[in-house]
Amino acid sequence: METVTTIGRRKTAIARIYLNEGKGNISINNKDFKEYFPLEHIRHTILKPLELISSIGIYDIRAILDGGGFTGQAKAIQLAIARALVKVNPENKHIFRVNGLLTRDPREVERKKPGKKKARKRFQYSKR
Repeated sequence: METVTTIGRRKTAIARIYLNEGKGNISINNKDFKEYFPLEHIRHTILKPLELISSIGIYDIRAILDGGGFTGQAKAIQLAIARALVKVNPENKHIFRVNGLLTRDPREVERKKPGKKKARKRFQYSKR
């Protein structure tokens, strides 16, 4: 099997994934997967596409992450892994689509407006 390359995005996080057959090694920015994401629930988020099709330990994944925070990066990797597994086997597409793993979350941070503290927060009104 040749290397499959895909991209995933969430908020300002961008993840590039290189997936090929192997022993299940996952490295993120040249660090071990468990070292980069110490929280268990975030690791579970990333492994969800692999768990759905029972392929943990079959593929080696190398990820390059840029921007965003932990949750945004985790969701970006999740999307990229799901897209890569669909490229490997198109029959997986329905499973991922039903579980919402192939839909890019379009929500972004709203910009700050002039004359306000934040995007929508106003200054306190004083009647007297």
